[in-house]
Amino acid sequence: MSVQERKQRERAERERLIVATARKLAEQQGWDAVTTRRLAEHIEYSQPVLYSHFRGKREIIGAVALQGAAELATAVRAATSAADGPRARVAALARAYLDFAAGNPAVYDALFQLDGGLAYAQEDTPEPLKDAFAALLETLDEVTGDGIDPGLFTEVFWAALHGLATLTRAGRLLPEDAEPRVELLVDRLAVV
Repeated sequence: MSVQERKQRERAERERLIVATARKLAEQQGWDAVTTRRLAEHIEYSQPVLYSHFRGKREIIGAVALQGAAELATAVRAATSAADGPRARVAALARAYLDFAAGNPAVYDALFQLDGGLAYAQEDTPEPLKDAFAALLETLDEVTGDGIDPGLFTEVFWAALHGLATLTRAGRLLPEDAEPRVELLVDRLAVV
């Protein structure tokens, strides 16, 4: 292995450590606790080393969001591949999405609430974000209904899931009604 390859590998490992540490701090204490100074202390590198990877907190949030998008896509695909039939796949998609949001609140915030400097629904949207949307579209495409654009339907279904996730987390919806909400959403929107 060349010196250049070793340096690239070490740089990638440092970057992964920064993102993992930021994510852990955010999940434990919230995004306000994630500062470059605290990250530098936790990873035992100087702040200039952090800045050699990320220009600041915004880019770190973006990196966490991209990681989270990949994880969300994987969770949705795993859940839907295990389900039998279109309705069951849509219900599995909804549950996987809501479970991801509930189980990873800081990551979910990085994806959908905070400014990570990422472009959404544009030509320059990063691949992990496109893939997360594609994971939803793959299942929802089969239940869209005649004459409805599958991409538009996926946006509406996703918006409904996001609303449920956000309102539940904020304590605005009773948690014991989570399953009836999923069933209602699937029954009303998914044409099987």
